[in-house]
Amino acid sequence: MFIEHPIIMEEMEDIFHRDIEWHILDNSRVLVTGAYGMLASYIVFFLSYLCEYQKMNIQILAQGRNKDKAREKFGDLLDKDYVEYTSMDITKEIHYDKTIDYIIHAAGIANPRWYATNPVEVIEPNIIGTYNLLNYAKEHGCRGFLVFSSGDVYGKVDDPDNITEETIGRVDPMDEHSCYTESKRMQETLAVNYYREYGVPVKILRIGHTYGPTMDIKNDPRVFASFLNCVLEKRNIEMRSDGTAKRPFCYLPDAVAAYFTILFKGNNGEAYNICNADGFISMKELANIIMLFEKQKKLKIIFETPFDKDKCVENRANRDNNPSDKKLRGLGFQYHFSIQEGMERTYKFLKEL
Repeated sequence: MFIEHPIIMEEMEDIFHRDIEWHILDNSRVLVTGAYGMLASYIVFFLSYLCEYQKMNIQILAQGRNKDKAREKFGDLLDKDYVEYTSMDITKEIHYDKTIDYIIHAAGIANPRWYATNPVEVIEPNIIGTYNLLNYAKEHGCRGFLVFSSGDVYGKVDDPDNITEETIGRVDPMDEHSCYTESKRMQETLAVNYYREYGVPVKILRIGHTYGPTMDIKNDPRVFASFLNCVLEKRNIEMRSDGTAKRPFCYLPDAVAAYFTILFKGNNGEAYNICNADGFISMKELANIIMLFEKQKKLKIIFETPFDKDKCVENRANRDNNPSDKKLRGLGFQYHFSIQEGMERTYKFLKEL
């Protein structure tokens, strides 16, 4: 199993031994939508760790549209008594006859290559899927509901070095990238108003650049995945910009610990940035860190032409985008992994695949 790998087991142990009251999950059923995605799959693996190694009674309801992809990601884990796979279509009214205690809505398309070619499919899980899940929670009740949003909701801001959860930026609804940005904004609006009107206990995660062992580096066009893929294939890193733009990078085990911290300690109806401010570096600095993993190959950074606009619609609203994580840290949360350590752990894991 994935969690039996030494690197992953260390991370599972690290998450478990943080100041989080995991017993809250005992004797519960947790729905994870988009379960075989990068972020959601790590959550499923961690929940399975709690069942296997901490002997907790958790029923994991893993939702995804394609069982073959789920089997490829989870393997024999899908055969465990505590895992139930469901191909329920969240863009349709949800019918499920068992109690769901926690809903973790991570389904969605964050791949910029889809924004120009399949914008409606990008919008559907963010708006229609969220609406159906909130309706289900309203009718049947739940103890906690996490909505996976994005730092993209801030749009173009006047002070990108001081983005708090109260910051309001500008978005052009006609821009191709806005199929993602605006649908995430509407997702948040739906969620907070289901809390205000119906008491659905939602918390909103505004997730920044997150990386880790569950990445699909072959098909993910984002820079950190592309850089790792180049080095794993012992190729020069291809830089499709001048490399000076900065972003905060968060290692996946830290991110998952943050999700559960917010689920248990956060305030209902509020949003929280999840973007390690200590990992705020430029694309060129990131490339230099990753190149060191194959330093004997003497790899270089090669500056190439930008992505074809029809293939990858990236968000270029803010050159340096550094949301504050002060609110998350106010819950007592601390990051454990530096960007150097996190990238190296990811590289070592992916190299063994």
